Amino acid sequence: MAKILITGGRGFIGTNLTNELRSRGHDVWTSDILQGEHTQHLKADTGVFQQMDSIFKQYRFDYVYHLASEYGRWNGEDHYENLWRTNVIGTKNMLRLQEQHRFRMVFFSSAEVYGDYDGLMSEDVMERIPIKQMNDYAITKWAGELQCLNHAAMFGVEVVRVRPVGCYGPHEYYSRYRGVIPIFVYHCLMNKPFTVYRGHKRIFDYVEDTCRTFANIVDSFIPGEVYNIGGKEEWIIGIEDLAYIILKETRASPSLAIFKEGENFTTRMKMVDFSKSRRDLKHNPKIEIHEGIRRYVEWMKKIYDL
Repeated sequence: MAKILITGGRGFIGTNLTNELRSRGHDVWTSDILQGEHTQHLKADTGVFQQMDSIFKQYRFDYVYHLASEYGRWNGEDHYENLWRTNVIGTKNMLRLQEQHRFRMVFFSSAEVYGDYDGLMSEDVMERIPIKQMNDYAITKWAGELQCLNHAAMFGVEVVRVRPVGCYGPHEYYSRYRGVIPIFVYHCLMNKPFTVYRGHKRIFDYVEDTCRTFANIVDSFIPGEVYNIGGKEEWIIGIEDLAYIILKETRASPSLAIFKEGENFTTRMKMVDFSKSRRDLKHNPKIEIHEGIRRYVEWMKKIYDL
């Protein structure tokens, strides 16, 4: 079994991925700016080279899943210093350490890198078409991918890049900077109004499915590859329909949903191709949106004592 470090291991995806990899028998360590009670958790900030360097001077890892990141479009506007330091400087720090210690790295980008592109989002779009990223968060993720590609060319490091799409589920706590599902669910449970923008479509993927595919990378690591990892292409759903599912599952008043026309600075339609992840990583999501929302609502009720 492999010895693995997960940066951002106390976060939403990091927590779920840690559980999945440990269930497979891997020796999994986590690092995060947050404290943790587990004996194999290390408090460190990827944006500070000295803190990460001290970890790699003590421990040797076969793989690093580099999830540590500031998340979200508006978070990136309100806290842009943190965003750029963590997402860009932090990634540079990890790549420098990779030069020295030669671990294999999985870099977590985002489907946001596809920006204003409104066609089928296959992994090679960036190689064919000039893309305009639509916010600082997306720009930092694309910068991180370019850093990985440059370091692979210059120093021979081995990196797989992943672009998660619409991941949601347990351990995703509410904040106003989170994705549409935690915002809608939380507001419904708390009897608070929320805004639904018409005309947008997305594909969502329950975190249990997503992390199973992420964990498969250890067994099928192909240096230089990049993968969209999300649900199924046919699971694309309008945000209005998503709101109705959540309203029904939470038994909230439909009057809480305030409908407005399309939201600015975000792609209206995200049609994503997952064929590469099915081919190489055995990506096989099982939990469709109704069941996923049911499970997430139950988790949120428990966490917020409702």
